[in-house]
Amino acid sequence: MNLHLIGINHKTAPVEVRERLAIPEYRLPEACQRLAKQPGIQEGMIISTCNRVELIAASPNGSGDLRAFLREYFSLDPAQFEPHLYEYRERDAIRHLFRVASSLDSMVVGEPQILGQVKEAYAIARGVGAVQGHLDTLLSRAFAVAKKVRNETAVGSSAVSVASVAVELAKKIFGSLQGKSVYLVGAGKMIELAARHLIANGAGTIFVANRTYDRAVALAQKFHGEALRFDSLYDTVDRADIILSSTGAPVTIFRREHGERFMARRKNRPMFFIDIAVPRDVDPALNDIDGIFVYDIDDLQQAVASHVADRHKEAERAEHIVDNEVERYLQRLQTQDIVPTIVSLQDQFETIRSAEIDRIRGRLGKLTPEQELAVEALTRGIVNKIMHMPISTLKTAAKDPQATTVVDLVRRMFHLSDDKPSGPEGDN
Repeated sequence: MNLHLIGINHKTAPVEVRERLAIPEYRLPEACQRLAKQPGIQEGMIISTCNRVELIAASPNGSGDLRAFLREYFSLDPAQFEPHLYEYRERDAIRHLFRVASSLDSMVVGEPQILGQVKEAYAIARGVGAVQGHLDTLLSRAFAVAKKVRNETAVGSSAVSVASVAVELAKKIFGSLQGKSVYLVGAGKMIELAARHLIANGAGTIFVANRTYDRAVALAQKFHGEALRFDSLYDTVDRADIILSSTGAPVTIFRREHGERFMARRKNRPMFFIDIAVPRDVDPALNDIDGIFVYDIDDLQQAVASHVADRHKEAERAEHIVDNEVERYLQRLQTQDIVPTIVSLQDQFETIRSAEIDRIRGRLGKLTPEQELAVEALTRGIVNKIMHMPISTLKTAAKDPQATTVVDLVRRMFHLSDDKPSGPEGDN
C-alpha cells in the first residue's frame, strides 16, 4: 500500500491562500467520501484547521491524484495553490503525520489543540468509511506517538496557545484587561479557550453571539455572560472592547463600513478584533481605521516567536522520539508483510510431516506412548531445522527494501498460496 500526503500550512502559505482551501467541519464527511472515491485511492482523510489543510491517501499502486482532487473540489486554478503545496510519500508522509499529531509542526510548538483536531478529522473520515485498515493503523500509531512525546518530554509544558498569545496582544493594546468587555462571535472550542484566558487575566462582561442561539446560551452560561442573537451582531458588538471571532463563514462578516459605525458609536474608544477564523471573519481594511486593531491567525505567529527558543531543546528530544517511532512503525509493517508467508510455510511443512507419519505408521506397528512421543519429537525437530533457514532469511529480509522480492521467491520455491491479508492490524 502506498501512502501520499499533500498540503499547505502556516509556513508555506499566507492566510489568504489557506482560507481558499479551508473545509468547514460540516463539509468534511462529504469531502472525505469524495477523496476516497478518487481514481486510484483506497482510503483518504482530510485535516483542515486554521493553520493547515492536508490530504492523506492510501492507494494500492500510488496512482491517486491528490492535486486533481484540490482542483476539482475547490474549482481553483492550480497556480493559486500549487506554489504553496508540500508533498510527502511513504516514510516522509508517516514522519510528517507523526510530527503534526505531536505538535512539532504547529505554529506554537507543543500546543495541545492540534492532536484533538487530528483525532476529530480521523473520526469523521472513519465514520464515513474513508479510513479503514491502513490509515486506521497509521493514525492509531500517530496518536500513540503524540502521547509518548507529551509524556517523555516537556515540549508541551506551559503550553502557549493562540488564545494565550491573543491575551498578550490585548494587554499590549489596553495595558490591563481588568474590566474590559469581551464579545465572542462563534461558540467553538478555540473561542471558549480564548475566553477562559481573557477572564483569567481580568476581563469582565462576556457577550456571546452564534448562528445557533442555543449554543450561544450554553457558552454564555459557562462564563455568567449574556447570549445575543446573531442577527443583532452589528447593533451590539460595539458594546465590547475585545472581539474574538471564529465563525466558519465563507466571507468576511466584519467590513470597513461596519468598523466606521462601531467607532462612531464608541466615540473612538479602541476596539481589538482577534480573528482566529480561516476563512477570515474580519476584513484587514478595518486596521486602517483609527482606534481599531485587527490581528488574524498569521499575525499571531509573530507574537509567539519569543517562545520558540525556550522549547528548542525539548523539541529536539521530541523529534528524536518521532524518528525512532517512524523506524519502528516501518519495521513493524515490513514484518507483518512476511508473517503470512511464515505461517503458510509452517502449515505446509506440518502437513507434510503429519502425512509422512500417517503413511509409515502401518509399517511401524503398535507404538508405546513413549515411542509416539519420540517420533513426534524426531520429526518436529527435523522440520524445525529445515524451516530455520528460510524463516530467518524472511525475518532478515523484512528490514530490507528488497523484502518483497525475497518473500515472492520463498513463496514460489515452496509453492505457497498467494493469499495475502487485507492490511495490518493496529495497536496502541
